[in-house]
Amino acid sequence: MHPTIERMQEVVAKGDETLIHELLAEDVRFMPPTYYSTWTGRAPVAAVLGHVGQVFSQFRYRRIMGGGKDWALEFQRKVGDLDAVGVDLITLNDDGLIQTFEVVMRPYKSIGALREAMMARVMTDPRFLEFKSALG
Repeated sequence: MHPTIERMQEVVAKGDETLIHELLAEDVRFMPPTYYSTWTGRAPVAAVLGHVGQVFSQFRYRRIMGGGKDWALEFQRKVGDLDAVGVDLITLNDDGLIQTFEVVMRPYKSIGALREAMMARVMTDPRFLEFKSALG
């Protein structure tokens, strides 16, 4: 398994954006399951993923598939009292850092709960006023 993917398994559930930051390419692109937009850039994506780690509970990766630059990490977690399952689709760059990170998740009700919880968190984080430019 690629060292970045191994390390990711350790840090994602912690919600520590500093640890996540180290795994991301400077121009990383993150596609969340909650809306059809893309976050671009290491600082905004690390901040978003840090908040996500604080919203989820009982997070664990169930299966990891892939090789080389392309990986799929199947996860299970809770959003509030709702169960959720999904897949992190990750592409690494030539330096072994995360270049693209797309999340697909189900069920729909859990995605709505995630969107609400994330909005509540980012509205209290003043950095997201400047990070709006990273959302396209």
